[in-house]
Amino acid sequence: MDYLLLFLGLVLLVVGGEYLVRSSVALSFKLHLSKMVIGITVVSFATSAPELLVSLQAAVNGFSDISLGNVLGSNIANIGLVLGITAIISPLAIDKDFYKQNWPFMMIVSVVLYFALYSGNIISRTEGAALLLMLFIYMWILIKRAKAQRTPKTLDDGVDEALSKTSNFKIFIWLLIGAVALYAGSEFLVSGAVSLAEAFGVSERVIAVTMIAVGTSIPELAASVIAALKQEKAISLGNLIGSNIFNICSVLGITAIVQPIMVKSSEVLTNDIFWMIGFSAVLLPLAFLPKPFLLGRKRGIFLLSAYAIFIGITILS
Repeated sequence: MDYLLLFLGLVLLVVGGEYLVRSSVALSFKLHLSKMVIGITVVSFATSAPELLVSLQAAVNGFSDISLGNVLGSNIANIGLVLGITAIISPLAIDKDFYKQNWPFMMIVSVVLYFALYSGNIISRTEGAALLLMLFIYMWILIKRAKAQRTPKTLDDGVDEALSKTSNFKIFIWLLIGAVALYAGSEFLVSGAVSLAEAFGVSERVIAVTMIAVGTSIPELAASVIAALKQEKAISLGNLIGSNIFNICSVLGITAIVQPIMVKSSEVLTNDIFWMIGFSAVLLPLAFLPKPFLLGRKRGIFLLSAYAIFIGITILS
């Protein structure tokens, strides 16, 4: 039954996230927002909705380790699992924005998160608001740079222009389906994870960092693998780094504002957070050594192997 709840939860989160993205983009067109702004803000927020709902549901129900484990594990999976597999299938080109903008900001928010947790074993409402403010600064920088570059590629990223013709009734139905699916999915996933943890005698944190994190990263993994198989470059390193930034700033930021997030398992500060920072930090040398601006198969194998080691150590410990 626990496995069924987990499976149903993940399916509903994927379905709910997809419908929320569609309805949000269609609604944004109705509000006459540019595709560039929609792609940078609306799509990014909507794709973080599954992680946000799971973290909120867990925090409100008193399972804050699931809130933290979900985000830390998802960020590790985005780099180790998603980026690793994608690079193995098809080498990824790295643009200059990686080291000038995206990677430094990801490292900053990762370190800020560590000190927020370390200072009092809690992410308070004030710290949650600060994380959210950092996200708005990041988005402002992205929009400013996108306007300066203003290329067709920048305008089309992640936005289906056909959604501009969607009727108001269909937008409402999509929003309703997305909201209900996300809520039910988060309920099932958290309930199944807690029951499964109790049945196997492991902490909620272990389930969150492994199973839930991989589950909420499935959409990114599927999209990345499909793009790599088609030899498309739509899924870039920047997309995954942006996802990590949104996970920390929006998911934990909003969750902490609603319900401060306590650190219950010491392993969050002694193990998980360092793995997340380590996976983030290693991207810089991988981007330049030995061949710069190309993330090839060998580096993909390295990332995937490192992720397998992380999963192994987490489960065995």
